[in-house]
Amino acid sequence: MLNIQEAEKVRKQYGLNELRTMFLDFFESKGHLKMNSFSLIPHNDNSLLLINSGMAPLKPYFTRQEIPPRYRVTTCQKCIRTGDIENVGKTDRHGTFFEMLGNFSFGDYFKHEAIAWSWEFLTQVVGLEEDRLYPSIYEEDDEAFEIWNKEIGIAKDRIFRLGKEDNFWEHGAGPCGPCSEIYYDRGEKYGCGKPECTVGCDCDRYMEIWNNVFTQFNNDGHGNYTTLEHKNIDTGMGLERLASVVQDVDSIFDVDTLKALRDEICRLADCSYKEDAEKDVSIRLITDHIRSVTFMVSDGIMPSNEGRGYVLRRLLRRAARHGRLLGIKGNFLSDLSKKVVEVSKGGYPELTERQEFITRVLAEEEEKFNKTIDQGLNILAEMKESLRAKGEKVLSGADAFKLYDTYGFPVDLTAEILDEDGISIDEDGFAAAMNEQKEKARKARKTTNYMGADVTVYQSIDTAITSEFVGYDRLSCESPVTVMTTENEIVEALVDGQNGTLFTEQTPFYATSGGQEGDRGVISLGNSTFVVKDTIKLQGGKIGHVGTVTNGMFKTGDKVTLAVDEARRTAACKNHSATHLLQKALKIVLGNHVEQAGSSNNDKHLRFDFTHFSAMTADEIRQVEAIVNEEINAGLPVLTKVMDIEEAKKTGAMALFGEKYGDKVRVVSMGDFSKELCGGTHVANTANIALFKIISETGVAAGVRRIEALTGQGVLEYYSHMEETLNAAAAAAKCEPSQLVKRIEGLHEEIKELGRENDKLKNQMAKDAMGDVMDKVAEVSGVSLLTLEVANMDMNGLRNLGDQLKSKLGEGVVVLASAAEGKVNLIATATDGAMAKGAHAGNLIKAIASLVGGGGGGRPNMAQAGGKNPEGIAKALEAAKAALEKQIH
Repeated sequence: MLNIQEAEKVRKQYGLNELRTMFLDFFESKGHLKMNSFSLIPHNDNSLLLINSGMAPLKPYFTRQEIPPRYRVTTCQKCIRTGDIENVGKTDRHGTFFEMLGNFSFGDYFKHEAIAWSWEFLTQVVGLEEDRLYPSIYEEDDEAFEIWNKEIGIAKDRIFRLGKEDNFWEHGAGPCGPCSEIYYDRGEKYGCGKPECTVGCDCDRYMEIWNNVFTQFNNDGHGNYTTLEHKNIDTGMGLERLASVVQDVDSIFDVDTLKALRDEICRLADCSYKEDAEKDVSIRLITDHIRSVTFMVSDGIMPSNEGRGYVLRRLLRRAARHGRLLGIKGNFLSDLSKKVVEVSKGGYPELTERQEFITRVLAEEEEKFNKTIDQGLNILAEMKESLRAKGEKVLSGADAFKLYDTYGFPVDLTAEILDEDGISIDEDGFAAAMNEQKEKARKARKTTNYMGADVTVYQSIDTAITSEFVGYDRLSCESPVTVMTTENEIVEALVDGQNGTLFTEQTPFYATSGGQEGDRGVISLGNSTFVVKDTIKLQGGKIGHVGTVTNGMFKTGDKVTLAVDEARRTAACKNHSATHLLQKALKIVLGNHVEQAGSSNNDKHLRFDFTHFSAMTADEIRQVEAIVNEEINAGLPVLTKVMDIEEAKKTGAMALFGEKYGDKVRVVSMGDFSKELCGGTHVANTANIALFKIISETGVAAGVRRIEALTGQGVLEYYSHMEETLNAAAAAAKCEPSQLVKRIEGLHEEIKELGRENDKLKNQMAKDAMGDVMDKVAEVSGVSLLTLEVANMDMNGLRNLGDQLKSKLGEGVVVLASAAEGKVNLIATATDGAMAKGAHAGNLIKAIASLVGGGGGGRPNMAQAGGKNPEGIAKALEAAKAALEKQIH
């Protein structure tokens, strides 16, 4: 028998991309459907921010809420977990992004096949040595023990029985079951050296590489288990972890694809890995985080201050900050993401398709952070100054959390900067602030079931019930009622006045999806009428008609007539079709980085969100509008074709970020101008849209803009309203509409002239009221101080007066206050000579502003504040002397 060293030389060291292909091909040969990775954005699952396991996007198939495309499936799923984010980089174990290999059975094969195939793949396909593999089982799972021992041939003393904590998978109420893991002995060089070292030891010698989950029970949430009618297999294996074993490297950061990223970071930082422990932390962190942010942006996640966008922003900013620690000059993450694309494009071709978009988003966000981090450093400097002034040496947890939450400062960076001045952080206070934020987020989560979907009466409907949409080419049909519900229960009948949801076998009503609002209309049976107020799409292909019975009664089994509101559908189709033209026009005018980030279309208007990094100019808006109207006037035929997803992509059809597509997709073409994957309803010809008008363009998030527009009759009504407004404005200005611009320009000149005269009068009044104030100058430790209350003067007037008095004073400090319209305006100004002796206008204002019920601050030479308590002016001016006295040195 070969010893461990000889075996490692014989075994082929496959690359990570090779291993991915080998796994998927192996299970495809076992009758599994090979499916592409789902998006990192969960689909209809409120329990997750991001997909964090191979089975997460497949939950509907496990619960039979949806029928799987095949009962055997294999995937390599991109995943992100951030639970241990603070440890990423500090160890060579932790990471946020990983790929999970998985084979799944939805009521098909079970333990025998799952265990046999896992052993076959590891030993015969990959070539791992049998005597270095050790299975574990749940301590009560004798069935799994018998399979490993008698069918696979593993000796009893090499099969480890572990407890529920280690080898039983469950997540609250819902499907659950025992696990069987496979460990690999990496050799003594990774061990702790203890004689008792074996499977389960905390050292790095025995690594778990495969996990078979036998989902055979249902937990009612109270610890009561029943056997599932359809038993499932959910198995997973971390691709990076498998590669580290096969390539016999120390950690995932030494695997071929990650090493390529690591080496590129070292090149940018002009350093070497494993030479400096502190630099290694930064190298590992950037290596991991750049993978995460590249894949997240590829799936359409944009930086923001909440939800998954905040996760993206946090990861990106951590990576950018560690780039600074390594001494990397300027922005580097967008260029580094190109390396991620290069090493991962084989398994994820969408990375190549969206590379321009990825680099633009990362470059914009990194540039923004570079500005923000400098702001944060300035804020931290002010916090240190405040502590020094108070003689304190501990920064409050609230302030540390503000830097973390607002400016992206990890607490360790804050601690590092403060330590240079002998200042520490109230870590307990910081933890309390962090926990408070987490608790708020927890309370904000919706109540969900095992599926992560909102808990509703719809979850109780028989999963076998489904609906067929027949409304692409007709707006009415007859169909039997399959089920009805009120807001909280399934019912056999709905009567006059009741609200509810009605389901039928077939329906012409389009359900809200893809940005298009659901249809409205009427369902009738003789004299009975059900008014449909909304149409919704539910799991398992169900389409629900939400509304009210306005007359009569409906029963399950009734054959009803369903009729869509034709005028509303027609108008909605115009707006929906216009969004397709709009997206292509935006790409032409702004660039190929433009991607749809959301849309909403109904009979009234259209709203289109898209990725772009600055406000559109008036000329760009005009160009886009002109292109869309040109294609409308061209009378392009709108054609739809159903085809395979891969075939559709080859035709150049645009797909939406994060959208869940089946094997068959609907491609909507508008001449040769636009081609998109879309399940919505459209006009037959672009000429039916008639007119297109953009009415607004605004920003809605970082890197996301929003256009609101009108079509057809909506445009005519818009211009009619504008005409009414124009005539009303002309009447108010006492002129003809054609003279309105000239009249407004004349009024502006009159206003400016009146303003100039008003300023002159105010200045003269201030001088007259001031008289000879030099006798009010006080000496404070050798610095002249002039304090003065002036009646009814705004902040601009005070600043002008302050400049005059400072000039008259020569050297010193001037503090002015004025009550105007029940509020207080307060300013302080200091000359160079006064500042040289320690005077600081900003700190002086901070010291006295509270006496007038306000706050403020500013620079050493000039500061201002507002307040709500005019009665406190005298005390504030009196306190200025004591405040200045503390500053002079």
